[in-house]
Amino acid sequence: MMLTYLALGDSYTIGELVPKEENFPHQLVQLLHKEKTEVTEPVIIAVTGWTTDELAASIREHALHETFSFVTLLIGVNNQYRGRDLDNYKKEFTELLNQAIVFANGHTQHVFVLSIPDWGVTPFAEGRDRAQIAKEIDAYNAANKNITLAHKCHYLDITDSTRKNGTNPEFLAEDGLHPSGKEYGVWAERLAPMVAKALNP
Repeated sequence: MMLTYLALGDSYTIGELVPKEENFPHQLVQLLHKEKTEVTEPVIIAVTGWTTDELAASIREHALHETFSFVTLLIGVNNQYRGRDLDNYKKEFTELLNQAIVFANGHTQHVFVLSIPDWGVTPFAEGRDRAQIAKEIDAYNAANKNITLAHKCHYLDITDSTRKNGTNPEFLAEDGLHPSGKEYGVWAERLAPMVAKALNP
């Protein structure tokens, strides 16, 4: 049976400045294929710059009525970038996670949340308060992790990888801010066994 996949997010999901096949949802599908887990082309609802409320609005506009075998959710960096309130993020992230669970036909174990990358280590952040950015990203990630685990969904921390590789040009797109296909590959490699295990228990 072919599995279906919905990816919800922002630039980190759509893969700003990288070819479509190099974003993490497409790389994830390729890795699952290698493990004999057949998945259709991912349905992606993600646009660069989106905050939680903008993603929620687009989901409503798409008016999706079908359910999916599994769903990924990665959102929040633009809330942090725009200086949005953390409590507001918690509320809107919770609503998005509940929506993701609905899309996964109520199966909480078929929803996978990825942590927010730390863009503060990248060349793009030159001249900004990198320590403050890291502190805010950590606060956002503590919030989304707690909410995710409370809802019994899966959580994948990829922030460590973005901090380790965020100064290496090989792991960055040409804007010196967004990840390259190589960095997305790290995320996909971590995610693939989690997804395979949840869908083939």
